[in-house]
Amino acid sequence: MEFTILRVDMTSGECRFEPLPGEYTGLGGRGLTSSIVAAEVEPSCSPLGPRNKLVFAPGLLGGANCANVNRISVGCKSPLTGGIKESNAGGVPGGQLAALGINAVVIEGLAAEGRWHMLEIGKGHARLVPSVAHGLNNYDVVSRLAGEYGKSCGYISIGRAGEYRLAASSIAFTDQDARPARHAGRGGAGAVMGAKGLKAIIVNPEGSSPLPVSDAKAFDKTAGCFAAILKGNPASGKSLADYGTAALINIVNEAGGLPTRNFRHGRFKGHESLSGETLHRLTRKRGGRVARGCMPGCVIQCSGTFLDRGGRYVSKWPELETIWAFGPNAGIDDLDMVARYDRLCDDVGVDTIDVGSALSLLMEAGVLPFGYAGAALKLVEEISAGTAMGRVLGSGAAITGKVFGLRRVPAVKGQSLSAFDPRAIKGQGVTYATTPMGADHTAGFAVAANLLNVGGRVDPLGKDGQIALSRRMQIAAAAMDSIGLCLFAGLAVLDNPETQSCVADMLNAKFGLTLGAEDIAELGKKVLRVELDFNRRAGFTEAADRLPDFFSDEEIAPHAAKFDIAAQDLDSVLNV
Repeated sequence: MEFTILRVDMTSGECRFEPLPGEYTGLGGRGLTSSIVAAEVEPSCSPLGPRNKLVFAPGLLGGANCANVNRISVGCKSPLTGGIKESNAGGVPGGQLAALGINAVVIEGLAAEGRWHMLEIGKGHARLVPSVAHGLNNYDVVSRLAGEYGKSCGYISIGRAGEYRLAASSIAFTDQDARPARHAGRGGAGAVMGAKGLKAIIVNPEGSSPLPVSDAKAFDKTAGCFAAILKGNPASGKSLADYGTAALINIVNEAGGLPTRNFRHGRFKGHESLSGETLHRLTRKRGGRVARGCMPGCVIQCSGTFLDRGGRYVSKWPELETIWAFGPNAGIDDLDMVARYDRLCDDVGVDTIDVGSALSLLMEAGVLPFGYAGAALKLVEEISAGTAMGRVLGSGAAITGKVFGLRRVPAVKGQSLSAFDPRAIKGQGVTYATTPMGADHTAGFAVAANLLNVGGRVDPLGKDGQIALSRRMQIAAAAMDSIGLCLFAGLAVLDNPETQSCVADMLNAKFGLTLGAEDIAELGKKVLRVELDFNRRAGFTEAADRLPDFFSDEEIAPHAAKFDIAAQDLDSVLNV
């Protein structure tokens, strides 16, 4: 089976296909992006300079005829954290790249200042062409490109935030409706793409063919079993389709772990108006679509289409983290305004989590009151306009906190925490502190065992078991990101030993291997070791693996909880 890497030199304009180097064999998704960045990028380099590289890689099972494996990883040295970064997205392009036989696209060098390009990728060919979309935000970019290349292509793009090289800028991937609604949001990868002078990537699927499989009969059988397990799981088979990721709003609020008004409180009075149940009801009432997959092959279908009161499309269903960031954390309880925020962020191309957290810091600084949704949206619009305030906000929470001289800034390694308070959900706090990715909940979703009783049960308020839980979840996340599995398929994997065997068996049938569950875990450990080594060489010490001190100083109601995991215990998490 051939493995191919596409290297694109933005300085010379050369695009070349080459065999995947031997040291990258057996890697995909996050495992491949992190390995390439760790081996080929000098850890001390400027994230926006010519020595950084931007890597796109589908997972090991990307493009295969099985459920929920078409996510894509984006890797680089992060301009937000200063460390290694993998940001993960759904959408169409990941599976299309895999079906074209491309294991990774590596963007190198910088275009001449002021020159903007697009990358056309097709079966066996690639070329850089002058951009026709410079200065546009993502929805207009895709509209223009789809008019030229057609809706069957997949599109990867940056909005104006990426052009401005803002540290919280994202990279957009088109969904199954040809909308730029799926994002590699965390870590500022959009700024790296912008620095390189790359406005968009067009992936033309023409000529792609079914990927070779070592044992097609065994693969089909196992893939069918895997899909059936996902559909039969209460969360991945029903709850997420009905309510989206917002299904967690009421659960996290009840647990006292829904950060409110810049992490001042753990419960939000207006949570019901932002819940998955309300999202479902409004969608049905307005004629929107419930249960839509974010990528081809999705059987979980935790997305949908959100329409305004007049029945016009606004955005895809806002994710839990987006609802939280513009909702409870900013004191806002209006789902229509949250959806408008989601659309604005997708369009200009910024991370909804970091920008939402930055908005709550502006509220804490007195720039605007908590709960003022209209004024907050106007500030987000300033990101597109490129005003000074817009550039601060589009650079994320840590920078906003510094500009306004604030102490209570909820960020680790420069990246904002998300929708789970670490004092009330301590396993998640351990992940926030220790993952090489910055405060990223998806890098080790301890909420599974802390709140959902998935993969075991660990008391969210206690100290016992949190280190082992976070370690196990971080290993699992690194492996799943490398395979191309989505987070919620991973929950079913954690909850069912049969599903774990299915994943190993699908890899075995595709590649002719003899892997077991322990080999999947070893893959996750390998990825983490690579990422930790890069960060250490970039100058990170154990001191970077800590939460801001207000989480250990301040109690949060209703449990009067503090984050009280000892530093020496945090230092042991990733001894893998």
